[in-house]
Amino acid sequence: MASTSASDKVAAHWVPDGDAVLCGLCPHRCRIAEGKAGICGVRENRGGTLFAATYGKVAAIAVDPIEKKPLFHFHPGARILSIGSVGCNFRCEFCQNYHLVLRQVPVEPVQIEDLLRTARRENSVGIAYTYNEPFIQFEFVLECAKAFRAEGMKNVLVTNGFVNPKPLAELLPFVDAMNIDLKSMDPAFYRKICGGNLDPVLATIRAAAKATHVELTTLLYTGHNDAEEQVRKGIDFVAETDREIPLHLSRYFPQHRATVPPTPPDRLAAAYRIARERLPYVYVGNMHLPGGEDTVCPECRATVIRREGYRVDARGLSGRRCAECGASLRFVV
Repeated sequence: MASTSASDKVAAHWVPDGDAVLCGLCPHRCRIAEGKAGICGVRENRGGTLFAATYGKVAAIAVDPIEKKPLFHFHPGARILSIGSVGCNFRCEFCQNYHLVLRQVPVEPVQIEDLLRTARRENSVGIAYTYNEPFIQFEFVLECAKAFRAEGMKNVLVTNGFVNPKPLAELLPFVDAMNIDLKSMDPAFYRKICGGNLDPVLATIRAAAKATHVELTTLLYTGHNDAEEQVRKGIDFVAETDREIPLHLSRYFPQHRATVPPTPPDRLAAAYRIARERLPYVYVGNMHLPGGEDTVCPECRATVIRREGYRVDARGLSGRRCAECGASLRFVV
């Protein structure tokens, strides 16, 4: 299987606009002048043609527990080959991987057949496109996802969900699971803190939830999106979309341009309790809360999966059912 080099990979989803080009991959719809790149930093206008500058180039590669994505209801306890490149179409001030987003690390070429070989050798369930925003590597992710699907392996996206409907629909048939950030239900938060818009993210979540396995993550950013009213709005959206979508509530720590103190533990614990009032599958990340990582059967209240860090005890799960009462649970195994 031959891979096209990044230097000559023409991008998808764009149209010419005089000497400039209009990128249609994400809702920014950047007008990119000759010799410039879009907001993501990796889609470049060269001579009136849009090129995918990071096609086939990675900045990070590892084999991770699937729970690290985080995905708690998708092949529990599995290992997954994980790759990331550089750039992003958001500019979150609390970004945990800002060195990748700002393209401060080198990238190396990679061949899809080598990724397949590594996944097999490492007994990986498939591949996760993660660490930076995978949708801005659309062309490579799509080609790689098709190759992994053809080999019977799984494709996972860890994404901010800021993508236009057409490319999303093109990629979704090859995606087996997604963890999507739901950063806030406040449009101003997305504009001021992230440099994006809320509505396209909500549209991505709704579309993806109908097509594949979806879990959501909300990082509670101290003083910005962690008030009870704000938390409840996010929970209400999940409940109205599909109440069985697993929701991960994650503790913030200062990173990048964010300097406010970490999320107070009692605030995260309160958000967890509020979420459990309406949602059966809620988890706490970046902080130890007794039972906050465990899966409990919504029917009989038996603990189906116990988790501590990345250690997983799934003896209470029988296929997709509770081993105690036989209730059908939202799992992909």
